[in-house]
Amino acid sequence: MSSYTAYPEYRYSGVEWVDLIPCHWIVSRVKYLSTFQVGWTPSTKIGSNFIGNNFWANISDLTGKHIDETAKNISDDAAKQASMEITPHGSLLYSFKLSVGTVAFNSCDMYTNEAIASFLASDSKLPLSYLYYALPSFVIQNASTNIYGARILNQELIANALLLSIPYEEAEKIANFLDHETAKIDTLIEKQQQLIKLLKEKRQAVISHAVTKGLNPDAAMKDSGVEGLGEMPEGWAISAIRHLGECQNGINIGADSFGKGYPFVSYGDVYNNEVLPETVDGLVESTEMDRYKYSVEVGDVFFTRTSETLEEIGFASTCMSTVAEATFAGFLIRFRPRGEMLDPRYSAYFFRNQKLRQFFGGQMNIVTRASLSQDLLKTMTVPLPPLATQYEIVNQLDIVSEKFNELEMRAYELKTILVERRTALVSAAVTGKIDVRNWQPPTPQTTSKDV
Repeated sequence: MSSYTAYPEYRYSGVEWVDLIPCHWIVSRVKYLSTFQVGWTPSTKIGSNFIGNNFWANISDLTGKHIDETAKNISDDAAKQASMEITPHGSLLYSFKLSVGTVAFNSCDMYTNEAIASFLASDSKLPLSYLYYALPSFVIQNASTNIYGARILNQELIANALLLSIPYEEAEKIANFLDHETAKIDTLIEKQQQLIKLLKEKRQAVISHAVTKGLNPDAAMKDSGVEGLGEMPEGWAISAIRHLGECQNGINIGADSFGKGYPFVSYGDVYNNEVLPETVDGLVESTEMDRYKYSVEVGDVFFTRTSETLEEIGFASTCMSTVAEATFAGFLIRFRPRGEMLDPRYSAYFFRNQKLRQFFGGQMNIVTRASLSQDLLKTMTVPLPPLATQYEIVNQLDIVSEKFNELEMRAYELKTILVERRTALVSAAVTGKIDVRNWQPPTPQTTSKDV
């Protein structure tokens, strides 16, 4: 923050994390500077409650700075029965139960659920444009921690959270400054996010081509006979998984058995990793028979079997090192290849292929949960290069993947630096560490076309 000036005089605020504040600022509380209202969720027993013309915001709608519409609407009767107050347009919505601290302005009148505190412009001694930046920094400091380690708030904690009382026009100046400066940072962050996305897509495309078409662009090809796969190199075989090995659903066991005992491969271990971790954090009190039936050995491929959403189904993770005495979760399917037709390193690339998950999605029927059955998994066809070719493909993909990983890491690091800079800038401005009272937005550059 060396490029910004400080205020002429400071005094200690009496609040450790705030430290010094400008002499004319005063430490106060939210309830003395702004009022808020909290909505409600109508009963789902009456389906007509969610059929209406009134926007009804929940936490998932707070995805941008402004909310123009909501995923759900409610009826006039539902709002009346719950004695809900309309949240007038231009209010500041603050999430305080999940995604704590997420804020957004509503662009039109709407109702909200009970996890959103709506700050009203008409009753605020500070501009909401300033509170948009200040509330996430200050209110979270008053949160309590539940038994799961999550930060939580309620209406009383919000009302009694510390907030700085500053001149209204000065607060507006801070908000205008942050609008301008954070917009520039946000643009850079978005560019890094897009770069990361493109790198992941490119890496997937390279892998998909290598494991279905091989490395030699001049190789003689033949029809695979599989819809969506097209041609594949001559000399490759093709087979359904049912002919390559055995499938097994994971262990189902009572919740009181977890937390101690023997290693346990969880849903997250598979979902988050192309290669299964050699050491897993989960523990379960399994029997000797369990550990035999649900063992985790080199070459095993685990698939995510069931989830609330289709997007989380069919993720695969390959075991490269036997996890001794381990079992695996009931929400997973283990595919254990027979013989030596599949190199485990090749499996790691092939079964994480995005096109395979598209195959699953096109075949599954979703009722209340998305679910991948063994019967469907067993129908999936696998192009099989000779083992020597598998080794060549893996060696090439290792080199390519390392390059992509390096580029992604650089993008992640830059994104992290930008996010940290944004956070630091907002904190410095709303706590008075920098003086922006004389800040003016840059004058737009004129060109010959404007003259």
